[in-house]
Amino acid sequence: MALPKKEKKYLPLTPVKTLLERREEMVDEIMDGGTYLPKGVLHADLDKGMLDFVKDSLKTVVEGKVVPNIERIITNQNWAQFVTSWNFQDLDKNVSLPFITTVRMPEVKYGTNPSTKYNIPDRKEFLYATVPTWDGQRKGVDVYKIPQPVPVDITYNVKFFANRMREINEFNKIVMQKFTSRQAYTQIKGNYIPIILEDVSDESAKDLEKRKYYISNYKFLMQGILIDEEEFQVSPAVTRQVSMFEVDFKTKARYAKGEPARPNFFDLNINFISGVTQLSEVFRYTADLKVNSTDNVDSYSVYINNNYVGDNISPIQVTDHDLVRFEVVKIDNSKESLINTTAYLQ
Repeated sequence: MALPKKEKKYLPLTPVKTLLERREEMVDEIMDGGTYLPKGVLHADLDKGMLDFVKDSLKTVVEGKVVPNIERIITNQNWAQFVTSWNFQDLDKNVSLPFITTVRMPEVKYGTNPSTKYNIPDRKEFLYATVPTWDGQRKGVDVYKIPQPVPVDITYNVKFFANRMREINEFNKIVMQKFTSRQAYTQIKGNYIPIILEDVSDESAKDLEKRKYYISNYKFLMQGILIDEEEFQVSPAVTRQVSMFEVDFKTKARYAKGEPARPNFFDLNINFISGVTQLSEVFRYTADLKVNSTDNVDSYSVYINNNYVGDNISPIQVTDHDLVRFEVVKIDNSKESLINTTAYLQ
Protein backbone atom coordinates (compact mmCIF):
# COMPACT_ATOMS: atom_id res chain seq x y z
CA MET A 1 0.00 0.00 0.00
CA ALA A 2 1.45 3.34 -1.07
CA LEU A 3 1.90 6.07 1.52
CA PRO A 4 1.12 9.74 0.82
CA LYS A 5 4.16 11.82 -0.04
CA LYS A 6 2.94 14.91 1.83
CA GLU A 7 1.70 15.13 5.39
CA LYS A 8 -1.09 17.44 6.40
CA LYS A 9 0.54 20.04 8.62
CA TYR A 10 -2.65 21.78 9.77
CA LEU A 11 -6.34 21.13 10.22
CA PRO A 12 -8.91 23.59 8.81
CA LEU A 13 -10.76 25.36 11.62
CA THR A 14 -13.49 26.91 9.46
CA PRO A 15 -15.91 24.61 7.59
CA VAL A 16 -16.26 24.86 3.83
CA LYS A 17 -19.49 26.63 2.82
CA THR A 18 -21.92 24.81 0.52
CA LEU A 19 -25.22 25.38 -1.29
CA LEU A 20 -26.88 28.73 -0.41
CA GLU A 21 -24.05 29.89 1.86
CA ARG A 22 -21.52 29.24 -0.89
CA ARG A 23 -23.60 31.19 -3.44
CA GLU A 24 -23.87 34.11 -1.02
CA GLU A 25 -20.10 33.97 -0.50
CA MET A 26 -19.55 34.09 -4.28
CA VAL A 27 -21.83 37.13 -4.54
CA ASP A 28 -19.86 38.85 -1.77
CA GLU A 29 -16.61 38.15 -3.63
CA ILE A 30 -18.05 39.70 -6.79
CA MET A 31 -19.34 42.81 -5.00
CA ASP A 32 -16.34 43.24 -2.69
CA GLY A 33 -14.43 46.49 -3.15
CA GLY A 34 -16.60 47.74 -5.98
CA THR A 35 -19.90 49.35 -6.82
CA TYR A 36 -23.36 47.85 -6.87
CA LEU A 37 -22.87 47.07 -10.56
CA PRO A 38 -20.77 44.13 -11.82
CA LYS A 39 -17.35 44.71 -13.33
CA GLY A 40 -17.06 44.80 -17.11
CA VAL A 41 -15.61 41.79 -18.93
CA LEU A 42 -14.25 42.20 -22.46
CA HIS A 43 -12.01 40.17 -24.79
CA ALA A 44 -8.79 41.41 -23.17
CA ASP A 45 -10.06 40.31 -19.74
CA LEU A 46 -10.86 36.82 -21.07
CA ASP A 47 -7.37 36.55 -22.60
CA LYS A 48 -5.74 37.58 -19.33
CA GLY A 49 -7.94 35.11 -17.44
CA MET A 50 -6.77 32.29 -19.71
CA LEU A 51 -3.12 33.27 -19.19
CA ASP A 52 -3.62 33.31 -15.41
CA PHE A 53 -5.33 29.91 -15.58
CA VAL A 54 -2.40 28.37 -17.49
CA LYS A 55 0.12 30.03 -15.18
CA ASP A 56 -1.54 29.04 -11.89
CA SER A 57 -3.60 25.91 -12.54
CA LEU A 58 -1.30 24.22 -15.10
CA LYS A 59 2.01 25.12 -13.46
CA THR A 60 4.55 22.38 -14.15
CA VAL A 61 7.75 21.73 -12.21
CA VAL A 62 10.56 19.76 -13.89
CA GLU A 63 13.74 18.88 -11.96
CA GLY A 64 12.88 21.41 -9.27
CA LYS A 65 12.37 24.30 -11.71
CA VAL A 66 9.09 25.81 -12.82
CA VAL A 67 8.60 25.51 -16.58
CA PRO A 68 8.53 29.10 -17.96
CA ASN A 69 5.29 30.35 -19.44
CA ILE A 70 5.05 33.07 -22.10
CA GLU A 71 2.82 35.63 -20.41
CA ARG A 72 1.17 36.98 -23.52
CA ILE A 73 -1.44 35.78 -25.97
CA ILE A 74 -0.14 34.71 -29.40
CA THR A 75 -2.64 34.76 -32.26
CA ASN A 76 -2.80 32.09 -34.93
CA GLN A 77 -1.54 34.51 -37.61
CA ASN A 78 1.75 35.42 -35.93
CA TRP A 79 2.45 31.92 -34.59
CA ALA A 80 4.76 31.08 -37.49
CA GLN A 81 6.65 34.35 -36.96
CA PHE A 82 7.01 33.62 -33.27
CA VAL A 83 8.43 30.14 -33.91
CA THR A 84 11.18 31.63 -36.09
CA SER A 85 12.03 34.45 -33.64
CA TRP A 86 11.44 33.04 -30.14
CA ASN A 87 13.85 34.28 -27.49
CA PHE A 88 14.02 31.25 -25.23
CA GLN A 89 17.71 30.70 -25.97
CA ASP A 90 20.73 29.62 -24.00
CA LEU A 91 24.31 30.89 -24.36
CA ASP A 92 24.79 28.82 -27.52
CA LYS A 93 21.78 30.49 -29.22
CA ASN A 94 19.78 27.27 -28.95
CA VAL A 95 16.15 27.26 -27.90
CA SER A 96 15.90 26.52 -24.18
CA LEU A 97 13.25 23.89 -23.53
CA PRO A 98 10.79 23.20 -21.96
CA PHE A 99 8.37 26.13 -22.03
CA ILE A 100 4.62 26.77 -22.41
CA THR A 101 2.85 29.16 -24.73
CA THR A 102 -0.82 30.05 -25.36
CA VAL A 103 -2.16 30.62 -28.88
CA ARG A 104 -5.62 32.10 -29.40
CA MET A 105 -7.74 31.49 -32.48
CA PRO A 106 -8.85 34.86 -33.93
CA GLU A 107 -12.52 34.00 -34.50
CA VAL A 108 -14.92 34.47 -31.60
CA LYS A 109 -18.23 32.63 -31.95
CA TYR A 110 -21.55 33.06 -30.20
CA GLY A 111 -21.48 31.14 -26.93
CA THR A 112 -22.77 27.59 -26.47
CA ASN A 113 -23.07 27.77 -22.68
CA PRO A 114 -26.76 26.87 -22.05
CA SER A 115 -26.92 28.93 -18.82
CA THR A 116 -26.55 32.25 -20.72
CA LYS A 117 -28.14 31.39 -24.06
CA TYR A 118 -31.43 32.78 -25.42
CA ASN A 119 -32.86 33.78 -22.03
CA ILE A 120 -33.73 37.47 -22.58
CA PRO A 121 -34.28 38.60 -26.20
CA ASP A 122 -33.43 41.92 -27.86
CA ARG A 123 -30.80 42.99 -25.29
CA LYS A 124 -33.51 44.23 -22.95
CA GLU A 125 -32.32 45.60 -19.60
CA PHE A 126 -33.56 43.83 -16.49
CA LEU A 127 -33.55 44.86 -12.83
CA TYR A 128 -30.23 44.16 -11.13
CA ALA A 129 -30.45 46.04 -7.81
CA THR A 130 -32.20 48.89 -5.99
CA VAL A 131 -29.80 51.16 -4.14
CA PRO A 132 -30.83 53.76 -1.49
CA THR A 133 -29.49 57.29 -2.04
CA TRP A 134 -29.12 60.41 0.10
CA ASP A 135 -27.68 63.76 -1.04
CA GLY A 136 -28.14 65.62 2.24
CA GLN A 137 -31.63 66.89 1.39
CA ARG A 138 -33.41 64.21 -0.58
CA LYS A 139 -33.79 60.53 0.21
CA GLY A 140 -34.62 58.12 -2.58
CA VAL A 141 -33.83 54.89 -4.41
CA ASP A 142 -31.91 54.33 -7.65
CA VAL A 143 -32.73 51.41 -9.95
CA TYR A 144 -29.78 49.63 -11.56
CA LYS A 145 -30.52 47.79 -14.81
CA ILE A 146 -28.19 45.77 -17.02
CA PRO A 147 -28.70 43.65 -20.15
CA GLN A 148 -27.97 39.95 -20.17
CA PRO A 149 -24.25 39.22 -20.77
CA VAL A 150 -23.33 38.08 -24.28
CA PRO A 151 -22.03 34.47 -24.31
CA VAL A 152 -18.92 33.87 -26.44
CA ASP A 153 -16.77 30.84 -27.29
CA ILE A 154 -13.03 31.41 -27.65
CA THR A 155 -10.61 28.65 -28.63
CA TYR A 156 -7.11 28.57 -27.13
CA ASN A 157 -4.26 26.20 -27.98
CA VAL A 158 -1.84 25.65 -25.11
CA LYS A 159 1.42 24.27 -26.50
CA PHE A 160 4.03 22.54 -24.38
CA PHE A 161 7.55 22.38 -25.88
CA ALA A 162 9.97 19.81 -24.46
CA ASN A 163 13.05 17.75 -25.31
CA ARG A 164 12.11 14.68 -23.31
CA MET A 165 8.99 12.57 -23.18
CA ARG A 166 8.87 12.54 -19.36
CA GLU A 167 8.39 16.32 -19.40
CA ILE A 168 5.42 15.87 -21.76
CA ASN A 169 4.05 13.18 -19.43
CA GLU A 170 4.30 15.48 -16.40
CA PHE A 171 2.37 18.28 -18.10
CA ASN A 172 -0.20 15.80 -19.46
CA LYS A 173 -0.75 14.43 -15.95
CA ILE A 174 -1.49 17.92 -14.58
CA VAL A 175 -3.93 18.67 -17.42
CA MET A 176 -5.77 15.37 -17.07
CA GLN A 177 -6.09 15.76 -13.31
CA LYS A 178 -7.43 19.28 -13.71
CA PHE A 179 -9.93 18.27 -16.40
CA THR A 180 -11.09 14.97 -14.93
CA SER A 181 -14.67 16.26 -15.17
CA ARG A 182 -14.01 17.50 -18.75
CA GLN A 183 -14.12 21.14 -17.67
CA ALA A 184 -12.49 23.47 -15.15
CA TYR A 185 -13.25 27.00 -13.99
CA THR A 186 -11.31 30.25 -13.83
CA GLN A 187 -12.37 33.45 -12.09
CA ILE A 188 -12.38 36.61 -14.23
CA LYS A 189 -13.53 39.87 -12.62
CA GLY A 190 -15.49 37.87 -10.05
CA ASN A 191 -17.22 35.68 -12.68
CA TYR A 192 -16.63 31.92 -12.83
CA ILE A 193 -15.90 31.04 -16.46
CA PRO A 194 -15.90 27.37 -17.61
CA ILE A 195 -13.03 26.02 -19.74
CA ILE A 196 -13.49 22.73 -21.65
CA LEU A 197 -10.70 20.44 -22.86
CA GLU A 198 -11.66 19.58 -26.45
CA ASP A 199 -8.66 17.85 -28.01
CA VAL A 200 -5.03 16.83 -27.54
CA SER A 201 -2.70 16.56 -30.54
CA ASP A 202 0.97 16.10 -31.35
CA GLU A 203 2.83 18.75 -33.38
CA SER A 204 6.38 17.49 -32.84
CA ALA A 205 9.11 18.24 -35.37
CA LYS A 206 9.45 15.28 -37.78
CA ASP A 207 12.25 16.58 -40.02
CA LEU A 208 15.37 14.49 -39.37
CA GLU A 209 17.69 17.25 -40.56
CA LYS A 210 16.44 19.72 -37.95
CA ARG A 211 16.62 19.68 -34.20
CA LYS A 212 14.12 17.23 -32.71
CA TYR A 213 11.70 18.42 -30.03
CA TYR A 214 8.23 17.53 -28.84
CA ILE A 215 5.21 19.82 -29.12
CA SER A 216 2.09 18.74 -27.31
CA ASN A 217 -0.96 20.83 -28.26
CA TYR A 218 -4.00 21.07 -25.94
CA LYS A 219 -7.12 22.66 -27.40
CA PHE A 220 -9.31 24.46 -24.86
CA LEU A 221 -12.71 26.09 -25.35
CA MET A 222 -13.53 28.99 -23.02
CA GLN A 223 -17.27 29.57 -22.63
CA GLY A 224 -16.96 33.20 -21.61
CA ILE A 225 -19.26 36.19 -21.37
CA LEU A 226 -19.01 39.82 -22.45
CA ILE A 227 -20.24 42.53 -20.04
CA ASP A 228 -20.02 46.08 -21.39
CA GLU A 229 -20.18 48.76 -18.70
CA GLU A 230 -21.43 51.26 -21.30
CA GLU A 231 -24.76 49.38 -21.39
CA PHE A 232 -25.48 49.75 -17.68
CA GLN A 233 -28.46 51.97 -16.84
CA VAL A 234 -28.99 53.85 -13.56
CA SER A 235 -32.28 55.72 -13.09
CA PRO A 236 -34.01 57.25 -10.03
CA ALA A 237 -37.07 55.38 -8.79
CA VAL A 238 -38.45 56.97 -5.61
CA THR A 239 -37.48 60.37 -4.21
CA ARG A 240 -38.78 62.14 -1.15
CA GLN A 241 -38.27 65.85 -0.73
CA VAL A 242 -39.60 68.67 1.45
CA SER A 243 -40.87 71.78 -0.35
CA MET A 244 -40.95 75.06 1.59
CA PHE A 245 -42.62 78.30 0.48
CA GLU A 246 -43.41 81.69 2.05
CA VAL A 247 -46.91 83.20 2.33
CA ASP A 248 -47.63 86.90 2.81
CA PHE A 249 -50.32 87.30 5.49
CA LYS A 250 -52.34 90.52 5.31
CA THR A 251 -53.90 91.84 8.51
CA LYS A 252 -57.57 92.74 8.24
CA ALA A 253 -59.42 94.82 10.84
CA ARG A 254 -62.17 92.43 11.75
CA TYR A 255 -63.31 90.55 14.74
CA ALA A 256 -61.31 87.38 15.27
CA LYS A 257 -63.13 84.50 16.79
CA GLY A 258 -61.19 82.95 19.62
CA GLU A 259 -60.04 79.36 19.05
CA PRO A 260 -58.10 77.05 21.28
CA ALA A 261 -54.37 77.02 20.62
CA ARG A 262 -53.06 74.17 18.48
CA PRO A 263 -50.95 71.81 20.56
CA ASN A 264 -47.36 71.14 19.54
CA PHE A 265 -47.55 67.53 20.65
CA PHE A 266 -50.04 64.96 21.89
CA ASP A 267 -50.05 61.36 23.09
CA LEU A 268 -50.82 58.64 20.57
CA ASN A 269 -51.39 55.10 21.83
CA ILE A 270 -51.28 52.16 19.43
CA ASN A 271 -53.33 49.33 20.92
CA PHE A 272 -53.20 45.74 19.60
CA ILE A 273 -56.12 43.69 20.88
CA SER A 274 -55.81 39.97 21.55
CA GLY A 275 -54.85 38.01 18.43
CA VAL A 276 -53.92 41.15 16.40
CA THR A 277 -50.24 41.70 15.57
CA GLN A 278 -50.35 44.51 12.98
CA LEU A 279 -52.11 47.85 12.55
CA SER A 280 -52.10 50.40 9.72
CA GLU A 281 -52.89 54.12 9.81
CA VAL A 282 -52.89 56.92 7.19
CA PHE A 283 -51.50 60.08 8.80
CA ARG A 284 -53.04 63.45 7.90
CA TYR A 285 -50.22 65.49 9.37
CA THR A 286 -46.44 65.60 9.55
CA ALA A 287 -44.94 64.57 12.87
CA ASP A 288 -42.18 62.72 14.69
CA LEU A 289 -43.47 59.76 16.70
CA LYS A 290 -41.37 59.15 19.82
CA VAL A 291 -41.91 55.76 21.45
CA ASN A 292 -42.16 56.25 25.24
CA SER A 293 -42.97 52.71 26.43
CA THR A 294 -44.37 49.37 25.36
CA ASP A 295 -46.53 46.78 27.09
CA ASN A 296 -46.53 43.06 26.19
CA VAL A 297 -44.29 43.77 23.18
CA ASP A 298 -41.16 41.78 22.49
CA SER A 299 -40.26 43.75 19.33
CA TYR A 300 -41.97 45.80 16.64
CA SER A 301 -41.31 46.62 12.97
CA VAL A 302 -42.27 49.82 11.14
CA TYR A 303 -43.28 50.06 7.45
CA ILE A 304 -43.99 53.36 5.68
CA ASN A 305 -45.86 53.10 2.37
CA ASN A 306 -45.13 49.34 2.41
CA ASN A 307 -41.37 50.05 2.62
CA TYR A 308 -39.49 48.54 5.53
CA VAL A 309 -38.03 51.24 7.81
CA GLY A 310 -36.58 49.34 10.79
CA ASP A 311 -37.13 47.46 14.03
CA ASN A 312 -37.61 49.08 17.45
CA ILE A 313 -36.80 52.54 16.07
CA SER A 314 -37.59 55.90 17.69
CA PRO A 315 -38.44 58.56 16.63
CA ILE A 316 -40.45 57.61 13.53
CA GLN A 317 -40.65 60.39 10.92
CA VAL A 318 -43.99 60.50 9.06
CA THR A 319 -45.35 63.02 6.58
CA ASP A 320 -48.82 63.91 5.37
CA HIS A 321 -50.69 61.03 3.59
CA ASP A 322 -48.13 58.42 4.69
CA LEU A 323 -49.43 54.88 5.28
CA VAL A 324 -47.71 53.61 8.44
CA ARG A 325 -47.91 49.95 9.44
CA PHE A 326 -46.81 48.54 12.79
CA GLU A 327 -46.10 44.82 13.19
CA VAL A 328 -45.42 43.52 16.71
CA VAL A 329 -44.14 40.30 18.21
CA LYS A 330 -46.10 39.83 21.42
CA ILE A 331 -44.74 38.27 24.58
CA ASP A 332 -48.19 36.76 25.27
CA ASN A 333 -50.35 36.60 22.14
CA SER A 334 -53.52 36.01 24.17
CA LYS A 335 -53.31 39.48 25.75
CA GLU A 336 -53.47 43.03 24.48
CA SER A 337 -50.32 44.94 23.54
CA LEU A 338 -49.67 48.67 23.69
CA ILE A 339 -47.12 51.03 22.14
CA ASN A 340 -47.24 54.42 23.87
CA THR A 341 -45.99 57.26 21.66
CA THR A 342 -45.93 61.05 21.62
CA ALA A 343 -46.54 62.84 18.29
CA TYR A 344 -44.50 66.03 17.91
CA LEU A 345 -46.07 68.06 15.10
CA GLN A 346 -43.81 69.63 12.48
